[in-house]
Amino acid sequence: MKVEFAPINVPLKRRIQTVAVLQWIFSFLLLEFCCGFFVILILGNFWFLAVLYLLWLYLDWETPCTGGRRSQWVRSWTVWKYFREYFPIHLIKTSDLNPNHNYLLGFHPHGVLVAGAFGNFCTGPSFKNLFPGLTPYLHIMPIWFSCPFFREYVMSAGMVSASKESVSYVLNKEGGGHASVIVIGGAEESLNAHPGSLTLNILKRKGFIKMALKHGAHLVPVFSFGENELFKQVANPKGSWLRNVQEKLQKIMGFALPLFHARGIFQYSFGLIPYRQPIHTVVGSPIPVKRNLNPTTEEIEELHALYLQKLRKLFEEHKRNYGIPEHKSLIF
Repeated sequence: MKVEFAPINVPLKRRIQTVAVLQWIFSFLLLEFCCGFFVILILGNFWFLAVLYLLWLYLDWETPCTGGRRSQWVRSWTVWKYFREYFPIHLIKTSDLNPNHNYLLGFHPHGVLVAGAFGNFCTGPSFKNLFPGLTPYLHIMPIWFSCPFFREYVMSAGMVSASKESVSYVLNKEGGGHASVIVIGGAEESLNAHPGSLTLNILKRKGFIKMALKHGAHLVPVFSFGENELFKQVANPKGSWLRNVQEKLQKIMGFALPLFHARGIFQYSFGLIPYRQPIHTVVGSPIPVKRNLNPTTEEIEELHALYLQKLRKLFEEHKRNYGIPEHKSLIF
C-alpha cells in the first residue's frame, strides 16, 4: 500500500523557511558563541579539553588552505533546502564547464552576507547537477578559520581560506574538476550593497587574474541578480563620516561592518531577517586561460580587461530577465 503525505500548507512552509533563514543568520553569531565557549573551557574545570583542542588546532592549522574538510551530510541538511526556498535562490547555467579543467569563478556582487554564493556553492545539489564532475570551493577570509570550533563548521560546508596558498592548492589539482569560487569585491564591496546598487569593486582587483594565469585555470564570471536587494543599509556615501569609519575598521579588522536591516520575524518594518527577494546566480561562459608561470603586467591587464568585458556582457544579456531597467549598467 502506498502511503501519501499531505503537502505542507503555505503559511506553515513559509514559517519553516523563515526559521531556516534564522539558522543561517545565527550562523554568524555562532562565531561569538564558539569563542565564548572556548574561554569557558579554559577558565573552567574542563580546561584540559581546551588544551587538547589547541593541540588539534596546531596540527590542523593548514587544513583550510589545503582543500578544507567538507561534509556532504552538513551540505545536505534539510534546513538548507528551506533556506534556498525562502528567497528563493536559483543557479542558472549558460554554458558547459568541462570537468577536465580547473576553474576560477569570480562571484559578483558581494552583497551584505553573500547569500547567493553560500546557497548555490555550499548547500544542495544544484551545482553538482548543472556542472557534473566539478567540485566548488567557496573561498572566505582566513580570519574565520582562526576561531575555535567555528572553523570546523564553515569547513564542513565546503568553505576554504581565501589566501593565495589556498587558491593555488585548489587550482593546482591535477586532472581538473575543481572550481575556486572567489567573491572578487571582498568585504569592502559589502559597503556598497544597497538595493539597486550596481557598483563593483573590481578595477584594482587583479590578483585573481594572476592566479588564473599562473595555474592555467579558466576564468568564469558569475553575476548574482538580487544579491543587493536582501537588506537595506544605512546611507554611507563615499566621503561620509560613517563610510570613513567603516573603511578604517575594515582595514584594521580585515572585514567590513555594514549597518544593515530588513524585516522582522512577525513584522516587515524592521529586523535582521532578509527580505524575500529572489536571487538568480548566473554562471557565465568560461574564458580559456593558458598557463603562464610568470605573467607580465601587460598580460595581466589584458586578461583583466577581457574579464570585465565578459562580465559586463553577461550582465547586459540577462538583466532584463531579472527586473533591471534597460538604462542601468554595471559601474566598475
